Amino acid sequence: MLRASVLRLFSQPIRQTVYLRECLDTTAFPNTLKLYSTQTAVKEQPGTTVSEKEAEETRIGKRRPLENAPFIRELFLGRFAKEMLVYPEMTKEELEHLNQMVQPIEKFFNEGLDSKTIDVNAKIPDEVLQSLKDLGLFGQQIPEEYGGLGLNATEFARLAEITALDGSIAVTLAAHQSIGLKGILIAGTAQQKAKYLPKLATGEHVAAFCLTEPSSGSDAASIQTRATLSEDGKTFLLNGGKIWISNGGIADIFTVFAKTKVTVDGVEKDKVTAFIVEREFGGITSGKPEDKLGIRGSNTCEVHFDNTPVPLENVIGEVGGGFKVAMNILNSGRFSMGSSGAGILKKLIGMTCEHAVSRKQFGSPLAEFGLIQEKFAQMTITTYAMESMAYLTAGVIDLYEKPDVSLEAAIVKVFSSEGCWSCVNECLQILGGLGYMKDYPYERYLRDGRILMIFEGTNEILRLFVALEGMKYAGKELKDAVKIARNPWKNPGVAWKMYKKAVSRQFSSKKRKSENAVSVHQPYNSKLKLHQSLHNTLQYEALLLEGCTEAFQKVVEHLLITHGKEIISAQMDLAKVSNIVIDLYGMTACLSRSNRSYCLGLQNADHEIMLTKAFCKDATKRINTNLKEIYSGE
Repeated sequence: MLRASVLRLFSQPIRQTVYLRECLDTTAFPNTLKLYSTQTAVKEQPGTTVSEKEAEETRIGKRRPLENAPFIRELFLGRFAKEMLVYPEMTKEELEHLNQMVQPIEKFFNEGLDSKTIDVNAKIPDEVLQSLKDLGLFGQQIPEEYGGLGLNATEFARLAEITALDGSIAVTLAAHQSIGLKGILIAGTAQQKAKYLPKLATGEHVAAFCLTEPSSGSDAASIQTRATLSEDGKTFLLNGGKIWISNGGIADIFTVFAKTKVTVDGVEKDKVTAFIVEREFGGITSGKPEDKLGIRGSNTCEVHFDNTPVPLENVIGEVGGGFKVAMNILNSGRFSMGSSGAGILKKLIGMTCEHAVSRKQFGSPLAEFGLIQEKFAQMTITTYAMESMAYLTAGVIDLYEKPDVSLEAAIVKVFSSEGCWSCVNECLQILGGLGYMKDYPYERYLRDGRILMIFEGTNEILRLFVALEGMKYAGKELKDAVKIARNPWKNPGVAWKMYKKAVSRQFSSKKRKSENAVSVHQPYNSKLKLHQSLHNTLQYEALLLEGCTEAFQKVVEHLLITHGKEIISAQMDLAKVSNIVIDLYGMTACLSRSNRSYCLGLQNADHEIMLTKAFCKDATKRINTNLKEIYSGE
């Protein structure tokens, strides 16, 4: 029973993408959402479906909007963009095209790959790299005009599910395209793209991203590598060293960040600049490959630059604008860690489930023991949530020309990396001694998964990033109110109200510890009316999400009033804020996805509803705990 339930849920392909706002009236949000699909809606409601022809005409007739209202940032003000409750999906033709592309890649990773040998030898064989190039995996997001596959974010995330099955290959590909060449894609000139992208797309050239140094990790602005402009003003001379560079020993093209002299308002300052550096420029040496705990087959080494000449035309963006380029590169690629993690976990949970069904202790299969069932349930909930968050974020990226999803992507990275570590650990616990042996792949997944919480921004830094960016966004709008609240005696009316609140808090502080910080409204007095955007089956969970959103907005105001500009130093509170908003995004993604599946009558919709209800219940408990700890100062 357990095996059938888990495997049936994981066998359903993800059907995402299309544009979120196709499901909306652009002038006013309707009471009942329209869900477009190429499938027949089994559990349809009046007015909720339109024909496939109408959907396609809507798609063709609209251009992508330029920018979105940032969902997570708006949550800090208590505003909820209801279009996020309409889960993105693909048309039948798009899905068929993606499945055709996926089939040979899945076959290669399932049948033509010896991951154990790659791990033991700490090297990806040349013939394997060539196969990856032949499959087009080095040019996934490079436009077709430059010889790439031209995948959108959703398609890229789907392939990441497969390539993640081998951690060394996943990191090699990610270092090449998610960060190595991404600077050229998002900030390069037409000439730079025409010169470099074609060979990067075929894998003839491999890319690497050179930012980290011995003295700078998360603090990217403190790098010491320097680029000095020559007297004729045509060439920069690059000097310095980078450490822990993925693909550093095999790369032909490097995106390098270095300090340069820039004059600002008549004052000369050091600013970070991004450069495209070819190994053929000379003066580049790579250290020996690092001997790593996991992802052992990926090439990681030091890269040193000794008077490496870089033409002025190889600056990415503007001189002195490299820090922004670096942040945009990192922010744009993190979302795929959710689908990568889900790909790993779906395979590992499946293998672990097979073991739990066949392994007997005390006369019964492990799968019949309650504690083991609880582990499988929690792993399945976590995997469903990370997958839902990843594809919802990808859908937003595909919808807009210049999407702002930096906080959403960071949230996906934090939740997914920690979810992977927790779930892989639980799988090993179920497998027992089998999971600890190197003859089996399980321990390799554990070693490979540990890096996820470290690279592309440590989870601690990303938690602070999410919380501080959200606080900054809210603080700008609440500036006047916060200023009055922090200096109430300049406004007697405000002072009296704050005095009454303070007295009330004093007398109820002990009581609050045992009360819920989250209030759940009845549908008739709901303010955000989120339940009107979802099926009645999810009404209570929608009210939970609304209650958590309102409580979150109140705690944001509380922290801004309490700390003011010093909020940047209140790291323990900021971590709790980040944990709350991570759960809010997870609830939103799960509700959106399961609502779509249930309204369309998809095969495993009932399972999705159960997973969503379980996640929302657990998330609400976590949110409530974090809120109470913030208010009590614990």
